[in-house]
Amino acid sequence: MLMDYMREIKEISAEQAIILWQASRLSLSKIYEKAPEILKVQGSVIGTLGNFSASIGKAKSKKTFNVSAIVAASLKNGTVLRYVAELPENKRKVLYVDTEQSHYHCLKVMKRILRLAGLPDDRDNEHLEFLALRKYTPEQRIRIVEQAIYNTPDIGLVIIDGIRDMVYDINSPGESTRIISKLMQWTDDRQIHIHTILHQNKGDENARGHIGTELNNKAETVLLVEKDKSNGDISNVSAMHIRAMDFEPFAFRINDNALPELIEGYRPEAKKPGRPEEEKFDPYRHITEQQHRIALEAAFGLKEEYGYKDLETALIKSYMSVGVKLNHQKAVSLITMLRNKRMIVQENGRKYTFKPDFHY
Repeated sequence: MLMDYMREIKEISAEQAIILWQASRLSLSKIYEKAPEILKVQGSVIGTLGNFSASIGKAKSKKTFNVSAIVAASLKNGTVLRYVAELPENKRKVLYVDTEQSHYHCLKVMKRILRLAGLPDDRDNEHLEFLALRKYTPEQRIRIVEQAIYNTPDIGLVIIDGIRDMVYDINSPGESTRIISKLMQWTDDRQIHIHTILHQNKGDENARGHIGTELNNKAETVLLVEKDKSNGDISNVSAMHIRAMDFEPFAFRINDNALPELIEGYRPEAKKPGRPEEEKFDPYRHITEQQHRIALEAAFGLKEEYGYKDLETALIKSYMSVGVKLNHQKAVSLITMLRNKRMIVQENGRKYTFKPDFHY
């Protein structure tokens, strides 16, 4: 089955490549409009037409509840939790794709979305189409979703709840590159926004598998949904990676009506009595953008690409030059942050390279 799946990846002819080359050329004589902004959090743009984003989190972190709020905001073209949706009138249709749950549980999600949006939950809504694809193979899911995207009028937002189930092997570079390329193709061709959901690794904050690496490298925004450390009934939402201005994290809980409810003025960590604990090293908060830029330019000025161990050694030296002392543990944390913010990237299993045009 996997061999059949991979056979579809074909090289294009020279003639086709020439046509695509000519069609891809930019010209200063043409006007290219800015992508319409359709999803925001506190004024920060998290979703535009022609791009895709993702939510990641560990099991039971309430990722689907969080995405339900995004869809509900889109259906009402208003605000739910902290999400504000502004879909154009010709892009009001939302396609929700679930790859994991049964029809019964998918229906519960669908009803929850409608109630969040203040819409009747006892009849279908013209702006919402919900697909339950649990029983199909990854290749069948891709083909079904592709047909739905290209044949649904007025489509503006697509949710893929379980993009892991659209590949056979989450650690396959070929499969991961293919599905991410599909997301970029679909969003560009149809001028829609796609939001995907993926689990985190159990041992760290990285999105799972090679497909997680590709999502971090290519997504417009990656939202992190995680349980509050002191109260498991509360979930925090923050931007792990965002191209636009970062937003203040917010929190929600599930109320008595089984709906996500915003916690106003919530602070995730209260001060403990007694002697304060040493603050955990945070390379995003404890190192300035200027220090990052100088250190990275110094490291990659000596060498264009690094393997992981060489990168760690080079960063320890270059960050020392800007007054930041790193040990092995801090260097690992730094590299994770640099990857998540796409200040450095590792594509298709290659070595790490520097992206000087990063957004901090």
